[in-house]
Amino acid sequence: MSDTESIQCRAAALLAQLSTAEKLALLDGDTPFWAGLFDIATRDASHRHPWPAAQVPRLGLSGLQFVDGPRGVCLEGGATTFPVPIARGACWDPQLEERIGEAIALEARSFGANWVAAVCVNLLRHPGWGRAQETYGEDPVHVGVLGAAITRGLQRHTLACVKHFALNSIDSSRFLVDVCASPRVLHELYLPQFRDCVEAGAASVMSAYNRVNGIWCGEHPQLLEGILKGRWGFEGFVVTDFIFGVRDGVAAQLAGQDLEMPFRMVFEGVLEEALADGRLPLARVNDAALRLLRAQLALPAGTYPPALRRCSAHRRLAREAATSSIVLLRNEGPVLPFSGLNSLAVVGRLAAQPNLGDRGSSDTRPPPGAVVTPLEGLRAAAPQLAISHGDSDDPVAAASVAAGCEAAVVVVGLDWRLEGEHIHPGDIASILRQIPPPGVLQPPWLQRRLGRRRLRRLWQPAAELIAWLTGHATPRQGGDFASGDRTDLRLPPSQVALIRAVVAANPSTVVVLMGGGAVLMEEWRQAVPAILLLWYPGEQGGHALADVLLGRVSPSGRLPFSLPSSTAQLPPFEPRALEVSYDLWHGYRRLGRAAQRAAYPFGFGLSYSRFELSDPSLAPPEPLPGDPHGGTGVELSLTLHNRGPMAAAEVVQVYLEPPGQRVPRPPRTLVAFARLELDAGEHRRLQLTIPLRRLAFFDEARDGFALEPGEHRLVLARHVEDPGLVLTLTLQERWLGA
Repeated sequence: MSDTESIQCRAAALLAQLSTAEKLALLDGDTPFWAGLFDIATRDASHRHPWPAAQVPRLGLSGLQFVDGPRGVCLEGGATTFPVPIARGACWDPQLEERIGEAIALEARSFGANWVAAVCVNLLRHPGWGRAQETYGEDPVHVGVLGAAITRGLQRHTLACVKHFALNSIDSSRFLVDVCASPRVLHELYLPQFRDCVEAGAASVMSAYNRVNGIWCGEHPQLLEGILKGRWGFEGFVVTDFIFGVRDGVAAQLAGQDLEMPFRMVFEGVLEEALADGRLPLARVNDAALRLLRAQLALPAGTYPPALRRCSAHRRLAREAATSSIVLLRNEGPVLPFSGLNSLAVVGRLAAQPNLGDRGSSDTRPPPGAVVTPLEGLRAAAPQLAISHGDSDDPVAAASVAAGCEAAVVVVGLDWRLEGEHIHPGDIASILRQIPPPGVLQPPWLQRRLGRRRLRRLWQPAAELIAWLTGHATPRQGGDFASGDRTDLRLPPSQVALIRAVVAANPSTVVVLMGGGAVLMEEWRQAVPAILLLWYPGEQGGHALADVLLGRVSPSGRLPFSLPSSTAQLPPFEPRALEVSYDLWHGYRRLGRAAQRAAYPFGFGLSYSRFELSDPSLAPPEPLPGDPHGGTGVELSLTLHNRGPMAAAEVVQVYLEPPGQRVPRPPRTLVAFARLELDAGEHRRLQLTIPLRRLAFFDEARDGFALEPGEHRLVLARHVEDPGLVLTLTLQERWLGA
C-alpha cells in the first residue's frame, strides 16, 4: 500500500470515529470568536502564536497550526527574514526558491506551526498594488514556476497554503470589489499559477475576499468545486481568508469551502441547523472533514528545535537571495563596480534604517541587531573605505556630504508608509452586518431566551465595535496596516530633490531603490549614471548590496514586471473600485500590443559580465500512446557562454511569438526560463522543456486549451524586448483539453 493509500485509509477510519458535532467542529478555527478578536486587537496575536484548527485531542489529533510567512515566519522569536517574494521573483531561480521554502518550513515547525501561508501567486496586474511585494511578478509562467518551487520546499516539513484564489490584486477594496473576467482570461492568465502549485503538491488553497463575476470567492462553486477540485483534481483543503472570508456559510460549504479561519464564527452559527434541515448534505461535511484529516496525517514527524531559527545556513540563504535579486538598471561609464575608491558618501534616511516591507500579515519580527542596513553592509565590507553618512533626506546637507567624496550612493524608495496591506474599517463593518451573529452568540438556550431577531439586532452594534477594533489591530503602527495601493508611482518629491542634489554635487552617483512595486523614474533617471533595485532585501540586504557595489558579485537580478515610462502604459487602476474588468492586456502584453517600449522591460537586468547563446536546437513533441494532449513538450537545447571578465549568472528567457490566426494574442509571451551560473570563460549546454499548454490558447467554445496550427517562433532573449535568437517550429492543430 502506498503512503497516499495508507493516509486515506487512516483518515477514513478516524472520520468514522467522529460524531457529527466533532465533524462540524473540524470545519472552523479552534479559537473562540471574542477571545480571538480581543487577542488580535490588544496583543498583536498574529505575530505571537500560530492559529489552531481541526484539533481532536481524544483521537490524538493535535490539529493544524497556521502561520503566515511570505518573507519568513511572522512570529516574534527570531525567525529569518528573507527578501520579499517580488525580490525573489527578480532572482528567476526556482531552485533557490525551493530552498527558501524548506528553510521557512523548518523554522515554522520550530515555533509549533505546521501550516504556512507563504505562497502568494496573485498576478501583479498593476505595479501600484499595495501587496505587489508579496507576489513574484506579472507573468503567469514566471509566477507559477516560482510558486511551485516554494510549495515543494514547504511541503517537505509543513502544509503549504497557496493564496489568494483568485484575481486578488487590488487591496484597498478587496472586501468589496467584483472582478469580471472571461473564461479565457481566467485560464490563460489568472489561474495557471495556482494550478502549478496544486500540481506541485500544495496541501491547501486560500480563497480570496473579492468577488469574481458576481460571486464571492469564498462561496464560488465554479472556482472551488468546478475548477480547483474538479478540473484540477485538488485533493487538499480550501480555507477562507481570515475573519471576513465567508458571508453565507451554507453557500460556502456547498461551493467547496472546507475550513473557516481563524475563529468559530459563521460556520458554527449556521452549519448545524443547515445539516439538520437538509440544506447541507452530510456527504459535503464528510468530504471537508476527510480532507482536513488527510492533511494532518500527511505531516512529517520530527524534532524542530529553536536553534533552526536564523541558523548560519538560513542567514547565508537570505544573503544569497538578496544578492541574486538586485537588478542593475543603468550603469553609464560604467560607474559600477566601485574600484579604487578611498571615500564614499552614503546618503538618505533609508540607508541606515531596517526596511523589510509592509507591516501587515506578512510582517516579520527579527531580533534587535539582526537587520543589516545598506550603510552597515558597506562599512563591514570595506573598513578601509572612508564612508561619510548623510543621515537625512535634506538635499543641501546631502550635497555637501557627496561633494567631499569620490562617489556617492543615494538610498531612496518606498516603505510600509507608502505601500502595503490595508484595511478600511467601514468595509469590514458592512461585511459584519451581512453575516449572522457568530455561533458563540446564538446557542440554542440564548435563542430560546432572546429570539433570533433580537440576537441579530444586538449583533449590529457589536459589528461596529469589531470594525473599529480591527481597524486598530496593529498597535506597532497605531493605525491601518499601511497606505495600501498606489496610484502615484513616482518617488516623493523630497526624494527626487535629494537625488538631483547629490548627482549635481557628485557625477559618480548610484541611486539604490528600495520597495516592492514599480517606481516611475522619467523625471530623473537620465541624469543618474547608475541605478539598481534593492527591493525589500531582508535581513542580509546590506551585505548583498555591498557585494554588488564593490564588484565581489555580479548583479544578476532580472525585472519580474515591466517598469513603465508613464502611467499611460498601465491598465486602469482604481483602488476603491466596486467593479473592475480584467482582460489579457497588462504589463509587457499590453506594451507589446500597443507597440510601446517600457522604461525597463520585463526580464531586463545588466551584468558585470557578458553572455552569448549558441547552437540552439528544437525537438518537436513526440506523441505518446493513448495521450489525447499531443504528447511531450517541446525540447529546446542551447549553449550558454560567459565571455566576460568574471563569474556571473545569466537568465535565459524563451518567448513565444504565436501564429495568431484564430484569436488575438500578445506578440510575445514567456514560455520558459532558466538561470545558470558560469565562471569567466565557461560554457555549458542547457536543455529546457516547454509544455504544450504554454504554447496554446484557451478555447472558450470547447472549454479547454487548443494549439493553433502554423509556425511558432521561439525567441531566446535577455528580456521581452530583446530581438534575441529566433527558432521556428511548425505544429499541427492539437486539442490539449482542460
